Amino acid sequence: MKAIVQDRYGSPDVLELREIEKPAIEEAGVLVRVRAASVNALDWHVTRGVPFLVRMTEGLRRPKIPVRGVDVAGTVEAVGTKVTQFQPGDEVFGMRSAAFAEYVCGKEKSFVPKPAGLTFEQAAAVPVAAETALQGLRDKGQIRPGQKVLINGASGGVGTFAVQIAKAFGADVTGVCSPRNVDMIQSIGAERVIDYSREDFTRDEQRYDLIFDVAGNHSPSDCRRALNPNGTLVLAGQSGRKKPTILPFLTAPVVSRFVRHRLVTFVTKHSKEDLLALNELMETGKVTPVVDRLYPLREAPEAIRYLGEGHPRAKVVITM
Repeated sequence: MKAIVQDRYGSPDVLELREIEKPAIEEAGVLVRVRAASVNALDWHVTRGVPFLVRMTEGLRRPKIPVRGVDVAGTVEAVGTKVTQFQPGDEVFGMRSAAFAEYVCGKEKSFVPKPAGLTFEQAAAVPVAAETALQGLRDKGQIRPGQKVLINGASGGVGTFAVQIAKAFGADVTGVCSPRNVDMIQSIGAERVIDYSREDFTRDEQRYDLIFDVAGNHSPSDCRRALNPNGTLVLAGQSGRKKPTILPFLTAPVVSRFVRHRLVTFVTKHSKEDLLALNELMETGKVTPVVDRLYPLREAPEAIRYLGEGHPRAKVVITM
Protein backbone atom coordinates (compact mmCIF):
# COMPACT_ATOMS: atom_id res chain seq x y z
CA MET A 1 0.00 0.00 0.00
CA LYS A 2 1.03 3.63 -0.39
CA ALA A 3 1.86 5.71 2.69
CA ILE A 4 3.63 8.91 3.71
CA VAL A 5 6.84 7.83 5.48
CA GLN A 6 9.34 9.79 7.57
CA ASP A 7 12.86 8.47 8.35
CA ARG A 8 14.30 11.61 9.97
CA TYR A 9 13.29 14.96 11.38
CA GLY A 10 13.31 18.06 9.23
CA SER A 11 11.14 20.16 6.95
CA PRO A 12 8.12 18.52 5.25
CA ASP A 13 10.55 17.60 2.47
CA VAL A 14 11.65 14.61 4.60
CA LEU A 15 8.22 13.03 4.02
CA GLU A 16 8.08 10.54 1.16
CA LEU A 17 5.30 8.63 -0.58
CA ARG A 18 6.33 4.96 -0.52
CA GLU A 19 5.02 1.44 -0.91
CA ILE A 20 4.91 -0.35 2.45
CA GLU A 21 3.24 -3.49 3.73
CA LYS A 22 -0.48 -3.40 4.51
CA PRO A 23 -1.00 -3.70 8.29
CA ALA A 24 -1.81 -7.20 9.50
CA ILE A 25 -5.18 -7.64 11.17
CA GLU A 26 -5.35 -9.21 14.64
CA GLU A 27 -8.19 -11.06 16.35
CA ALA A 28 -9.45 -7.84 17.95
CA GLY A 29 -8.45 -5.64 15.02
CA VAL A 30 -10.40 -3.57 12.50
CA LEU A 31 -8.78 -2.96 9.11
CA VAL A 32 -9.98 0.28 7.53
CA ARG A 33 -9.51 1.40 3.95
CA VAL A 34 -8.70 5.08 4.35
CA ARG A 35 -10.81 7.54 2.40
CA ALA A 36 -9.59 10.71 4.10
CA ALA A 37 -7.23 11.81 6.89
CA SER A 38 -6.75 15.24 8.42
CA VAL A 39 -3.63 17.16 9.38
CA ASN A 40 -3.02 18.33 12.94
CA ALA A 41 -0.42 20.52 14.61
CA LEU A 42 1.12 17.32 15.98
CA ASP A 43 2.03 16.26 12.43
CA TRP A 44 3.85 19.57 11.90
CA HIS A 45 5.75 19.25 15.18
CA VAL A 46 6.69 15.59 14.74
CA THR A 47 7.82 16.16 11.16
CA ARG A 48 10.31 18.78 12.33
CA GLY A 49 11.06 17.32 15.76
CA VAL A 50 10.43 20.80 17.19
CA PRO A 51 10.02 21.70 20.00
CA PHE A 52 12.60 19.22 21.26
CA LEU A 53 10.15 17.93 23.86
CA VAL A 54 8.39 16.18 20.95
CA ARG A 55 11.40 13.89 20.55
CA MET A 56 11.14 12.74 24.15
CA THR A 57 7.84 11.03 23.35
CA GLU A 58 8.01 10.41 19.59
CA GLY A 59 11.62 9.29 19.23
CA LEU A 60 14.98 10.93 19.91
CA ARG A 61 16.66 10.53 16.50
CA ARG A 62 13.70 9.66 14.32
CA PRO A 63 9.97 9.08 14.85
CA LYS A 64 9.12 5.72 16.40
CA ILE A 65 6.09 5.57 14.12
CA PRO A 66 7.37 6.48 10.63
CA VAL A 67 3.95 7.12 9.05
CA ARG A 68 2.29 10.42 9.97
CA GLY A 69 -1.34 11.15 10.73
CA VAL A 70 -3.85 10.19 13.44
CA ASP A 71 -7.27 11.37 12.22
CA VAL A 72 -8.92 8.99 9.79
CA ALA A 73 -12.21 8.18 8.04
CA GLY A 74 -12.89 5.27 5.77
CA THR A 75 -14.59 1.94 5.13
CA VAL A 76 -14.08 -1.23 7.14
CA GLU A 77 -12.20 -3.70 4.94
CA ALA A 78 -12.00 -6.64 7.36
CA VAL A 79 -12.43 -7.44 11.05
CA GLY A 80 -10.83 -9.91 13.43
CA THR A 81 -12.68 -12.86 14.90
CA LYS A 82 -13.23 -11.07 18.25
CA VAL A 83 -14.72 -7.91 16.76
CA THR A 84 -18.45 -7.49 17.38
CA GLN A 85 -19.23 -3.82 16.67
CA PHE A 86 -18.18 -3.55 13.02
CA GLN A 87 -18.34 -5.53 9.82
CA PRO A 88 -16.86 -5.06 6.34
CA GLY A 89 -18.47 -2.19 4.48
CA ASP A 90 -19.20 -0.06 7.56
CA GLU A 91 -18.27 3.60 7.23
CA VAL A 92 -16.27 4.76 10.24
CA PHE A 93 -14.00 7.50 11.54
CA GLY A 94 -11.69 7.84 14.50
CA MET A 95 -8.11 8.09 15.71
CA ARG A 96 -5.32 5.74 14.77
CA SER A 97 -1.58 6.26 14.24
CA ALA A 98 -0.20 6.02 10.70
CA ALA A 99 -3.33 7.49 9.10
CA PHE A 100 -1.56 8.93 6.04
CA ALA A 101 -1.80 5.62 4.23
CA GLU A 102 -4.22 3.59 2.14
CA TYR A 103 -5.05 1.31 5.10
CA VAL A 104 -4.91 1.53 8.90
CA CYS A 105 -5.61 -1.11 11.51
CA GLY A 106 -6.87 -0.45 15.03
CA LYS A 107 -9.07 -1.82 17.76
CA GLU A 108 -12.83 -1.30 18.01
CA LYS A 109 -12.33 1.55 20.50
CA SER A 110 -10.40 3.49 17.83
CA PHE A 111 -13.44 3.99 15.60
CA VAL A 112 -17.11 4.99 15.65
CA PRO A 113 -19.76 4.95 12.90
CA LYS A 114 -19.60 7.87 10.48
CA PRO A 115 -22.77 9.99 10.44
CA ALA A 116 -24.61 9.44 7.16
CA GLY A 117 -24.82 13.17 6.52
CA LEU A 118 -21.06 13.72 6.64
CA THR A 119 -18.57 13.20 3.85
CA PHE A 120 -15.43 11.19 4.59
CA GLU A 121 -13.46 14.44 4.38
CA GLN A 122 -15.65 16.09 7.01
CA ALA A 123 -15.53 13.06 9.28
CA ALA A 124 -11.73 12.88 9.08
CA ALA A 125 -11.58 16.49 10.31
CA VAL A 126 -13.28 15.64 13.60
CA PRO A 127 -11.28 13.49 16.07
CA VAL A 128 -8.33 15.45 17.50
CA ALA A 129 -9.69 18.96 16.98
CA ALA A 130 -13.25 18.30 18.11
CA GLU A 131 -12.24 16.17 21.10
CA THR A 132 -9.86 18.95 22.17
CA ALA A 133 -12.67 21.49 21.98
CA LEU A 134 -15.16 19.24 23.77
CA GLN A 135 -12.84 18.22 26.58
CA GLY A 136 -11.53 21.76 27.05
CA LEU A 137 -14.96 23.39 27.23
CA ARG A 138 -17.01 20.69 28.95
CA ASP A 139 -14.50 19.00 31.26
CA LYS A 140 -11.90 21.68 31.99
CA GLY A 141 -13.94 24.82 31.43
CA GLN A 142 -17.09 23.38 33.02
CA ILE A 143 -19.18 25.34 30.55
CA ARG A 144 -22.80 26.08 31.48
CA PRO A 145 -25.82 27.51 29.64
CA GLY A 146 -26.00 31.28 29.60
CA GLN A 147 -22.29 31.87 30.20
CA LYS A 148 -20.36 34.40 28.15
CA VAL A 149 -17.62 32.42 26.42
CA LEU A 150 -14.77 33.73 24.29
CA ILE A 151 -12.88 31.53 21.82
CA ASN A 152 -9.47 33.02 20.99
CA GLY A 153 -8.31 31.46 17.73
CA ALA A 154 -11.85 30.75 16.58
CA SER A 155 -11.06 30.13 12.91
CA GLY A 156 -8.62 27.25 13.33
CA GLY A 157 -9.36 23.53 13.44
CA VAL A 158 -10.01 23.43 17.19
CA GLY A 159 -11.56 26.90 17.23
CA THR A 160 -14.29 26.22 14.67
CA PHE A 161 -15.40 23.20 16.68
CA ALA A 162 -15.16 25.16 19.95
CA VAL A 163 -17.47 27.91 18.68
CA GLN A 164 -20.12 25.38 17.69
CA ILE A 165 -19.77 23.19 20.78
CA ALA A 166 -19.99 26.21 23.11
CA LYS A 167 -23.11 27.30 21.25
CA ALA A 168 -24.57 23.79 21.57
CA PHE A 169 -24.06 24.00 25.35
CA GLY A 170 -26.16 27.16 25.43
CA ALA A 171 -23.37 29.72 25.84
CA ASP A 172 -23.24 33.26 24.46
CA VAL A 173 -20.21 32.94 22.18
CA THR A 174 -17.63 35.50 21.07
CA GLY A 175 -15.00 34.45 18.54
CA VAL A 176 -11.63 36.12 17.93
CA CYS A 177 -10.14 35.76 14.45
CA SER A 178 -8.49 37.54 11.51
CA PRO A 179 -10.49 39.92 9.26
CA ARG A 180 -10.92 37.38 6.46
CA ASN A 181 -12.60 34.89 8.80
CA VAL A 182 -15.17 37.13 10.47
CA ASP A 183 -18.05 36.08 8.21
CA MET A 184 -17.21 32.41 8.61
CA ILE A 185 -17.21 32.58 12.42
CA GLN A 186 -20.55 34.39 12.36
CA SER A 187 -21.95 31.69 10.06
CA ILE A 188 -21.13 28.90 12.53
CA GLY A 189 -22.96 30.54 15.41
CA ALA A 190 -20.90 33.20 17.21
CA GLU A 191 -23.04 36.06 18.53
CA ARG A 192 -20.08 38.41 18.39
CA VAL A 193 -16.84 38.29 16.38
CA ILE A 194 -13.73 40.28 17.22
CA ASP A 195 -11.30 41.14 14.43
CA TYR A 196 -7.98 40.97 16.27
CA SER A 197 -6.35 43.38 13.82
CA ARG A 198 -8.71 46.12 15.03
CA GLU A 199 -9.55 45.20 18.61
CA ASP A 200 -7.77 43.57 21.57
CA PHE A 201 -10.23 41.56 23.65
CA THR A 202 -7.94 41.80 26.70
CA ARG A 203 -8.31 45.60 26.74
CA ASP A 204 -11.99 46.22 26.12
CA GLU A 205 -14.70 46.42 28.76
CA GLN A 206 -16.42 43.10 28.02
CA ARG A 207 -15.89 40.36 30.63
CA TYR A 208 -16.30 36.62 30.10
CA ASP A 209 -17.10 33.65 32.31
CA LEU A 210 -14.87 31.36 30.24
CA ILE A 211 -12.02 32.01 27.81
CA PHE A 212 -10.91 29.08 25.66
CA ASP A 213 -7.52 30.11 24.28
CA VAL A 214 -6.34 28.22 21.22
CA ALA A 215 -4.20 31.01 19.76
CA GLY A 216 -1.94 31.63 22.74
CA ASN A 217 -0.98 35.06 21.44
CA HIS A 218 -1.76 36.75 24.76
CA SER A 219 -0.21 35.99 28.12
CA PRO A 220 -2.44 34.34 30.75
CA SER A 221 -2.21 37.54 32.84
CA ASP A 222 -3.52 39.59 29.90
CA CYS A 223 -6.37 37.11 29.32
CA ARG A 224 -7.32 37.29 32.99
CA ARG A 225 -8.17 40.98 32.55
CA ALA A 226 -11.07 39.90 30.35
CA LEU A 227 -12.47 37.41 32.88
CA ASN A 228 -15.27 37.89 35.37
CA PRO A 229 -14.17 37.62 39.02
CA ASN A 230 -14.76 33.86 39.14
CA GLY A 231 -13.99 33.19 35.48
CA THR A 232 -11.97 30.36 33.96
CA LEU A 233 -9.14 30.45 31.43
CA VAL A 234 -8.48 27.22 29.54
CA LEU A 235 -5.16 27.14 27.65
CA ALA A 236 -5.64 24.84 24.67
CA GLY A 237 -2.93 25.76 22.16
CA GLN A 238 -0.60 28.32 20.62
CA SER A 239 -1.63 28.46 16.99
CA GLY A 240 -1.22 32.24 17.00
CA ARG A 241 2.39 32.28 18.22
CA LYS A 242 5.32 32.27 15.80
CA LYS A 243 7.51 30.55 18.40
CA PRO A 244 5.45 28.23 20.62
CA THR A 245 6.59 27.80 24.21
CA ILE A 246 5.50 25.43 26.96
CA LEU A 247 6.10 28.03 29.69
CA PRO A 248 2.46 29.22 30.03
CA PHE A 249 1.29 25.62 30.37
CA LEU A 250 3.78 25.04 33.19
CA THR A 251 3.16 28.26 35.09
CA ALA A 252 -0.62 28.61 34.73
CA PRO A 253 -1.57 25.84 37.21
CA VAL A 254 0.82 27.34 39.78
CA VAL A 255 -0.49 30.88 39.31
CA SER A 256 -4.06 29.56 39.58
CA ARG A 257 -3.44 28.73 43.25
CA PHE A 258 -2.85 32.37 44.11
CA VAL A 259 -5.50 34.19 42.06
CA ARG A 260 -9.29 34.17 42.07
CA HIS A 261 -9.53 32.89 38.50
CA ARG A 262 -9.21 29.26 37.43
CA LEU A 263 -6.32 28.72 35.00
CA VAL A 264 -6.43 25.28 33.39
CA THR A 265 -4.18 23.38 31.00
CA PHE A 266 -4.76 19.89 29.64
CA VAL A 267 -3.70 17.24 27.16
CA THR A 268 -6.41 15.83 24.89
CA LYS A 269 -7.13 12.14 25.47
CA HIS A 270 -8.83 9.99 22.86
CA SER A 271 -12.22 8.80 24.06
CA LYS A 272 -14.67 6.70 22.10
CA GLU A 273 -17.43 8.06 24.34
CA ASP A 274 -16.50 11.60 23.35
CA LEU A 275 -16.51 10.71 19.64
CA LEU A 276 -20.00 9.28 20.10
CA ALA A 277 -21.08 12.48 21.89
CA LEU A 278 -19.71 14.49 18.96
CA ASN A 279 -21.55 12.16 16.60
CA GLU A 280 -24.81 13.11 18.27
CA LEU A 281 -24.02 16.82 17.96
CA MET A 282 -23.26 16.39 14.27
CA GLU A 283 -26.29 14.22 13.55
CA THR A 284 -28.57 16.84 15.11
CA GLY A 285 -26.93 19.60 13.06
CA LYS A 286 -25.46 21.44 16.06
CA VAL A 287 -21.87 20.87 14.87
CA THR A 288 -20.64 20.75 11.28
CA PRO A 289 -16.94 20.20 10.47
CA VAL A 290 -15.38 23.03 8.48
CA VAL A 291 -12.75 22.05 5.89
CA ASP A 292 -10.33 24.56 4.40
CA ARG A 293 -8.33 22.63 1.79
CA LEU A 294 -8.10 19.13 0.36
CA TYR A 295 -4.80 17.55 -0.73
CA PRO A 296 -4.21 14.17 -2.39
CA LEU A 297 -2.02 11.71 -0.45
CA ARG A 298 1.04 12.42 -2.59
CA GLU A 299 0.83 16.09 -1.56
CA ALA A 300 0.71 15.40 2.18
CA PRO A 301 4.05 17.19 2.70
CA GLU A 302 2.53 20.35 1.21
CA ALA A 303 -0.57 19.94 3.39
CA ILE A 304 1.61 19.81 6.51
CA ARG A 305 3.66 22.77 5.30
CA TYR A 306 0.48 24.78 4.70
CA LEU A 307 -0.78 24.02 8.20
CA GLY A 308 2.52 24.91 9.84
CA GLU A 309 3.56 27.95 7.83
CA GLY A 310 0.22 29.37 6.70
CA HIS A 311 -2.97 30.33 8.45
CA PRO A 312 -5.50 27.66 7.52
CA ARG A 313 -9.19 28.20 8.10
CA ALA A 314 -10.42 25.22 10.09
CA LYS A 315 -9.16 21.80 8.97
CA VAL A 316 -6.75 20.65 6.27
CA VAL A 317 -7.66 17.21 4.89
CA ILE A 318 -5.81 14.59 2.85
CA THR A 319 -7.87 12.49 0.46
CA MET A 320 -7.18 9.14 -1.15
